[in-house]
Amino acid sequence: MRFLAMTRNFPESDWRLFRQLHSIALERYCQKVLDEIAQLAVDSQTTAHQRYLKIYKAIQDRDRIIEEAFNDLRRSTALMRLITIHSYGLITNDEVSRFTQDTRDVISRHSMCRV
Repeated sequence: MRFLAMTRNFPESDWRLFRQLHSIALERYCQKVLDEIAQLAVDSQTTAHQRYLKIYKAIQDRDRIIEEAFNDLRRSTALMRLITIHSYGLITNDEVSRFTQDTRDVISRHSMCRV
């Protein structure tokens, strides 16, 4: 029940902070994907076609994560996006500590559920 109230009443200060961290987390994620693709591209144990197929599949899989974590950025979806981004380890504990206590509590509870 409290989670539903939080999604409707995501504090303005948390919304402003999340918009800043959203682009930082997206940059971190994209860099991880590019690093992964770079490793796939130089795998000398596979043919060029096999490497291409692995890269293609990796991009498709990572696009699903981008959709889940980063698309549809609205205040009403911010808390779910924040929880998802946190679950992928794309924001630091220091960054999480900048949110209000209520938001941190929701993130923490959700993190415990996923373990």
